[in-house]
Amino acid sequence: MATLRPFRALVPRAVHAAAVAAVPYDVVNTDEARALAGNNPLSFLRVSRAELELPPGTDPYSAAVYERAARNFARLKSEALQLDDEPDLYLYRLRMDNHEQTGVAGCYSLDEYDRGLIKKHERTRRDKEDDRTSHLLALRAQTGPVLLTYRAVADIDAIVANVTRGEPLFGFEAVDGVRHTVWRARGGERDALIRAFGEVPALYIADGHHRAASAARARDEMRQTGLASGALGHGADANTLLAVAFPHDEMQVLAYNRIVIDLGALGLDQFLSEVVDRFTIEPGQPSPRHRGEIAMYFQQQWRTLRSRVPPNPTDPIAALDVSILQDRLLAPVLGISDVRSDKRIDFVGGRRGTDELERLVNSGRAVVAFSMYPVSVADLMTVSDAGAIMPPKSTWFEPKLRDGLLVHLL
Repeated sequence: MATLRPFRALVPRAVHAAAVAAVPYDVVNTDEARALAGNNPLSFLRVSRAELELPPGTDPYSAAVYERAARNFARLKSEALQLDDEPDLYLYRLRMDNHEQTGVAGCYSLDEYDRGLIKKHERTRRDKEDDRTSHLLALRAQTGPVLLTYRAVADIDAIVANVTRGEPLFGFEAVDGVRHTVWRARGGERDALIRAFGEVPALYIADGHHRAASAARARDEMRQTGLASGALGHGADANTLLAVAFPHDEMQVLAYNRIVIDLGALGLDQFLSEVVDRFTIEPGQPSPRHRGEIAMYFQQQWRTLRSRVPPNPTDPIAALDVSILQDRLLAPVLGISDVRSDKRIDFVGGRRGTDELERLVNSGRAVVAFSMYPVSVADLMTVSDAGAIMPPKSTWFEPKLRDGLLVHLL
């Protein structure tokens, strides 16, 4: 069962919340982070991607970056952030267009992460773990929450609805049109949420596998080196993980599409012939209408593909459309066997949509694009429950939590 702990959050003062909030560190590169931070001295990107303030070409994993991050974090704490006066839980609502989701923010057990009660569906890279572990230890803080989901519980829904009828701690609309609102849950409502989560059998990482793995590594390193933890005295220490847990029926997964830069040794006609051998093909729309369809943009035309070989319904991974595309076309026809490392494939996720796929192909930057039907939260849970790993670049959760709005000090 899930252990949920309240904590004394470091939060922005309401007047500074919009300026402090930053997109997750791992959805932008250094140049994009530099552009987003612009002339805003309060942007949390100056903490999460501190290399943006250093000379171009600076190694983002160098000691100078973590030192700059710690310095900027100290400045933000004095200028724009404040520490809550008692351990609380928080409700974090995201609203994008007509979609709305509200999650419970608090500290979750790293011991339960170790034991698989907080379930994973993705492998992590050691270099990215090293980076966030060093960042966390330099700041002695978890600065961006992991995105969790769980099978919806009526009792939790009722408590969330009651708390969110009150006055929020802060709220703002970001430049991308997503509205972020945060409430405190304290007293009886806080305690009721803790009890209700104690009945939740499992939590699932939707986004933030590297943050979770790094939190666990930082805990281990702090234990080994004798670093003190839990100075705030509320039990939410380095043995816990900052996260926001959303009910599964409020989560939104968008398509994670693919572009292929070149066809290798194949000519255009030969490639199309190979596709026809493996898929039924007909003129189609840019977005698949349902699972089992893949939309292909090739030679300025959208086509709908359906595999000639039906997937094995008992294999939760092989039955995914991303697996069908990979196993029946990308690997055997184009020789793209490892999508993590092959430079001939790239990915277009989130709200960028199929217009971006058309633009990339029409401009000559790619030769063919594939528009995918989104993987469902149920798929993620099924794969995670089986102890398996989703194919790379399968899920794109949107909207995304912002860094800097809720910080867990260690």
